[in-house]
Amino acid sequence: MKTLSQPTLLILSLSLLFLTLHFPPTQAKFAGLGIHRPNSPKQARQLAASAAHDDESGDFVTFYYNQTLDHFNYKPESYTTFRQRYIVNVKHWGGADTNAPILVYFGPEDRIDYAWTDIGFLTENAPHFKALLLYIEHRYYGESVPFGSWEKASRNATSLGYLNSAQAIADYAAIILHVKQTYSAKNSPVIVVGGSYGGMLASWFRLKYPHVAIGALASSAPILYFDGVAPGDGYYSVVTKDFKEDSKSCYETIRRSWVEIERVASKPDGLSLLGKKFKTCRPLRRTFDLKDYLDSMYAEAAQYNEPPEYPVSIVCRAIDGAPDGDVLGQILAGVVAYKGDSSCYDVYDSSPPTASDSAWKWQTCSELVFRIGHDSDTMFPPEPFNINSFTKNCESRFGILPQPHWVTTFYGGHDLKLALRRFASNIIFSNGMRDPYSSGGVLKDISDSIIALSTVNGTHYHVLHTN
Repeated sequence: MKTLSQPTLLILSLSLLFLTLHFPPTQAKFAGLGIHRPNSPKQARQLAASAAHDDESGDFVTFYYNQTLDHFNYKPESYTTFRQRYIVNVKHWGGADTNAPILVYFGPEDRIDYAWTDIGFLTENAPHFKALLLYIEHRYYGESVPFGSWEKASRNATSLGYLNSAQAIADYAAIILHVKQTYSAKNSPVIVVGGSYGGMLASWFRLKYPHVAIGALASSAPILYFDGVAPGDGYYSVVTKDFKEDSKSCYETIRRSWVEIERVASKPDGLSLLGKKFKTCRPLRRTFDLKDYLDSMYAEAAQYNEPPEYPVSIVCRAIDGAPDGDVLGQILAGVVAYKGDSSCYDVYDSSPPTASDSAWKWQTCSELVFRIGHDSDTMFPPEPFNINSFTKNCESRFGILPQPHWVTTFYGGHDLKLALRRFASNIIFSNGMRDPYSSGGVLKDISDSIIALSTVNGTHYHVLHTN
């Protein structure tokens, strides 16, 4: 009988752990990642988790690593460094002598201030594995900004040009090796963990740096959403499915509302009537703006349709509970239920974009081109992804042309599943089938060591969150 090594046992243990995770049932009858990033639901969860873990905050120690600006060039300016933030927790670590593992969280497109509280999977399982926990902030996000400030880092395409996934995973490799040396943990196996974009990075890391990490957990990672590998309408097909399974009448009302919006807009002063109906903070200029606002609300509700709020149910209960015969009144009721009762609704989102928002916009304009649109089979009006208008917008904003083929070229070709089967191992892809980004995820086992785990009631990032 073959004897399994400790790294293999660790991977199998992680797999077994996922298989035994409990996901509470949703209120819907059935259950099933430009990336829509929530505001209030996520912030509420982070605040709650922070309050619950305040007594443990002293166990998490912040460090800064002098990171190389450009890992792939030998010009003198490439050796410029910046301070990259990482957080370490050794409370439960068994120590280097025991070969206890290191669990590494790859920070995605945001600060890591809340990572140690929000990513409960790591803190809850560190005692079980006697693991050292390491959280690494992504370059250009939070406090890990080159050139001394976000203003300088974002001044033009040249300074932003060092912001990409290849540089990011090279950063992670450098910090992991630094931490292993610092803690004399040469023989400690490393498991990298990430969700959403961070999950994409974790899987790509195993392809590019297999000598640094023996395994990866990629949660809600839509790595097939590039270069037309996954269907472009998949995201909104899942959003539609989530709403339809919650309430068919709600789904039908939303589907009919787009035509009603255009009908009202065609009247004299129609845009003004729509603005008054939906209590917009500023006059509507186009029906597109209102429809885009509603589109984003429905997508966000579906992507993060998790307990205890269940946003899809909140929206649908309000829509179904409003008087019949007034479709737009029913839609407004859904807005009020989801956004809260307000004197007006900011359809144009007048708040300035955060540094993280701008950094992510750069990434999705340069290399991470998500071809997401909707077709006639969804509850949304047909609007396929238009690469020409997308390119014009990116060129206007940043002065660059997107490279939609770069991800598939750099990380494994058009048939990424084949590349994973041939060149990768020890990766767990977890997806919640209620997450719209599951449509671009790995949903079937690729090999004996590249495993797909799907949770029927799971949502975006769900498996990594605090229970």
